Amino acid sequence: MLLRAAAAALALVAPAAVAANPGGAAVDPTGRHSSSLGRSADGRPIMAIEAGDLDASRRMLIVGCIHGNEPAGIAIAERLAHDPPPRELDLWIIPTLNPDGVVANTRGNANGVDLNRNFPFQWRPLTGVYDSGPHPLSEPESRIAERLITRVNPQLSIWFHQHLDVVDQSGGNPAIEKHFATLIGLPLTRLPREPGSVVNWENHRLPGTTAFVVELPAGLPSAAAIRRYAHAVLAIDR
Repeated sequence: MLLRAAAAALALVAPAAVAANPGGAAVDPTGRHSSSLGRSADGRPIMAIEAGDLDASRRMLIVGCIHGNEPAGIAIAERLAHDPPPRELDLWIIPTLNPDGVVANTRGNANGVDLNRNFPFQWRPLTGVYDSGPHPLSEPESRIAERLITRVNPQLSIWFHQHLDVVDQSGGNPAIEKHFATLIGLPLTRLPREPGSVVNWENHRLPGTTAFVVELPAGLPSAAAIRRYAHAVLAIDR
């Protein structure tokens, strides 16, 4: 059901339009479009939606799901994909980076690799449930994320997980992390720094930007919670 709903969100395509003010001068192009970033280890498409002011200098990345058995963030990503495009913000949304894991209800991808241990910064070989893969960026999903992040260079990235009910002080700007925690009503805490994690890599790779983890409660969020989280995403840097 989640995957079908995500597919519907990904099919949402609104052409970017250049509006004109009453005097006839062009203003910022706003709109929404989806694009394929590539395919998962098992061949499923990984899609992104870009929405908002498509030439804005402010860029944000939202990833709804990296661990397939932690899918609650997909609904928040879908909500953001359907909401009116934000102004003065170039918003990139990946509902799920791990579609194979969502289908199988597994943490890892179809190769059994934990994508959040597969990024280059402080990578080390791990086995078991936290299998980090044979080498950094060994997995197509990790390479897709790495290419998009280095191309878009988002100043702010939010990665949704479950089930710890906290916002992680992940190594970016702590004031932003604290503000988001306040907005959504979860405590701010500092979780252990894991080798090969995407937020550690992103904060290291893009100095001066902020990538952080939001650990949502267990289960699927209510409609009210989805609305609250989506509104917080767009309010975080106002």
